[in-house]
Amino acid sequence: MSPTTMKKAISMNRLLSLATTMGASLVLTAAAQAAAPGITGGVSTPTFNLSAGPGNLNQPDGNAVYSWGYGCSVAPAGFAPAAITNASCGAMQVPGPTLIVTEGDSVTVNLINNLPAAAGNTSILFPGFAVTTSCNTSPAIGAVGLLTCEATPGATVTYKFTASSPGTRAYYSGTQSDLQVEMGLYGAIIVLPKSIPTVCSAGLPANAAGNNKAAQAKWGESDFRLAAAAYDHPKTCYDREYLFQFAEMDPRIHNAALAQVTALGTTGACAGGGTGCSLQVPTEPYHPAYFLINGRSMPDDMDPNFAGEYPNQPYNGNPHMHPGELTLIRVIGQGRWEHPFHEHANHVRILARDGNLLLSPDGNTLAGMLMFTTDTFPGQAFDGIFYFTGRGLNWDMYGHNPGSTDTLAKLPCTPDANGYNTGAPTAVNYFEWCQDHNKPLESNPIGDVNAGGPMTLPNPNIFTNGAWYSGSPYLGPDATLRADSTLVGGASTVPSNATTGANNASGCVTGGDAGAAGSGGTATPNCSNLQPSNVQANPANERGWAFMWHSHNEREITTNNVFPGGMLMMMLVDSREFVIDESK
Repeated sequence: MSPTTMKKAISMNRLLSLATTMGASLVLTAAAQAAAPGITGGVSTPTFNLSAGPGNLNQPDGNAVYSWGYGCSVAPAGFAPAAITNASCGAMQVPGPTLIVTEGDSVTVNLINNLPAAAGNTSILFPGFAVTTSCNTSPAIGAVGLLTCEATPGATVTYKFTASSPGTRAYYSGTQSDLQVEMGLYGAIIVLPKSIPTVCSAGLPANAAGNNKAAQAKWGESDFRLAAAAYDHPKTCYDREYLFQFAEMDPRIHNAALAQVTALGTTGACAGGGTGCSLQVPTEPYHPAYFLINGRSMPDDMDPNFAGEYPNQPYNGNPHMHPGELTLIRVIGQGRWEHPFHEHANHVRILARDGNLLLSPDGNTLAGMLMFTTDTFPGQAFDGIFYFTGRGLNWDMYGHNPGSTDTLAKLPCTPDANGYNTGAPTAVNYFEWCQDHNKPLESNPIGDVNAGGPMTLPNPNIFTNGAWYSGSPYLGPDATLRADSTLVGGASTVPSNATTGANNASGCVTGGDAGAAGSGGTATPNCSNLQPSNVQANPANERGWAFMWHSHNEREITTNNVFPGGMLMMMLVDSREFVIDESK
């Protein structure tokens, strides 16, 4: 990692201090998973039966916002990824069901209009595909709208298209879009490549994808990918994937729509959905109060997929990975605002925009930008690769210790041509940056800890010891103990000079300026690493790092003007000791 990249590992001090009441357990928990869940419609000729209907979206401030969304009118043919066991698809959800198909498939989408009759017609647009509709048939089924065939109240229209190329794209209402998209009528289509590369050459580094598969198999992790590659190209292979749909809501518009629907009832409905059959809700001036990732605001977006407390918001936003894994992020701007989004810990390599893979003229080299802050515009989608290895942190993040007799503490690090420990895919420290192997923490860090004290903290320009911090600069539930040279084979020794201060679990002295005359406790060389509160970090089986991913528009990390909230989530990075299970 370059010095510029290393600064991206800084957790925002102000955000951390204000988030203390949220608690680290919200992010460092095995219960909150994420992936790119969706529905399938069968093989070769998938069919999706969707409905557009009303419901409420639960928000962290306790409000339930009246909304519209797409859902399943009947049970789908299947759910993906198959490893997620509790998937569901109700009659209304925001975002709408993610439609998962394969390149070349002949896709059929049947849409039934179950919106309140007073809302009039509705429809779906599928940008990037050549669509034929039931309005093209004779006799025509549906009303010919400004942009596409529309379903009148209670009626059904059919859209057909060929999934001509892989990638991530949006779908959304093409009827009175300023209102209907705002109300929640949007979703995503993921087209998987037909020709999966047999040999991956992802290049970040080159051998990552194959060995990461072996590492996951060693630790018993299920494969939650929809495919092994995002496109028909060997440099688009990946190890994990996540879908994030960004949007915002102005509750005044939603409340006005509810008021009109309630007042008009069935008497105000237009039979057949003729001209003027729509709500007259002003959508300007626009003042959104809720900023959403997959229909949820932080911290709700870090709860599990398909959590019961969000019946109309099934998809979460909680990415999780191990060092060295290539993580595919699929992002769509579904609202009317542009969303600058900052992924801490590393840049994001843009693979494609709206399903168009970005390659150099030779067709072999990835040509997408490395972005410090990704940009997402209304209706636009991109696919990108994120990865994190810990390179350049300048200490051994696995807590190895040559003075210990513990087997894991003495694991070797054999660098490959790129300097990583990739020859040991079954080891805890697979993908360790070998130049940092066995390096202790800084003895004189910048910040509040005095030089030569009984313990040291990472340089706060790299990590911040705050509410979102796991409590340890090391990865793995036992790494802190491994790093402590006073714990030989798991036994703790207490320094004889500890005349004052509290003895912590490692035998090092806390509670004084150890090293200063008369302090009552002089630190021994064995106490040079971070010790102690971190041994009790929660939960017991995980010691990971949480990197904040958030909108760079400060207003968008609030919920109804209260910070923190909105478009904010955490990328959790864990040692191989922690099994990432996204099936619950």
